[in-house]
Amino acid sequence: MKSSYPAICAALIAASILMPLETSEGQIPRSPPAESVVSEDYRIGPEDALIIVVWKNETLSRSVNVRPDGKISLPLINDIQAAGLTPSQLRDEIAKRLTAFMPPPEVSVLVNEVRSFKVSVLGEVQKPGRYELRGRTTVLDALALAGGFKEFASTRKIVILRSNGNISERRVFDYKRAIAPGGAAYNFELVPNDVILVP
Repeated sequence: MKSSYPAICAALIAASILMPLETSEGQIPRSPPAESVVSEDYRIGPEDALIIVVWKNETLSRSVNVRPDGKISLPLINDIQAAGLTPSQLRDEIAKRLTAFMPPPEVSVLVNEVRSFKVSVLGEVQKPGRYELRGRTTVLDALALAGGFKEFASTRKIVILRSNGNISERRVFDYKRAIAPGGAAYNFELVPNDVILVP
């Protein structure tokens, strides 16, 4: 009887290809996302999952999770503040610190998974509450998550409250205008901790 060894090997190889890849901190995913799941001005938050790539340096390249204190740890430079920075700002800070140990490196920072993006939808919606989001989300997306409007909601006078440091911003959102032909420009993206008030 012929040995079944080749068939067993083939089965094991196929299984390894089809098996989902689990990425733990420190490992770089084999197939990282083609682009960031957030906009360029997104500010990194605690528990977000990042991919740090230092060109031609596998030792320094890794996936990291932002700690609850807002920092990440990397070889050579130890702790570095990540929360509150955009990916490009963090990239520049990492590159700046690494120049103390090597020629100016080429660094990339990619947000692989958003875990700190929460917004509140309150007022005349079916399911008011605080929602945890996973990436780019518009006002219409958040309103859909909240189940849509109640019968007597004032959809032309929706208010978005946003805090940027010590500055509070108040924006009015007109639902009817946003869903009209050509209204996509009025359906702006949300940022963490936005509050949507539907009167």
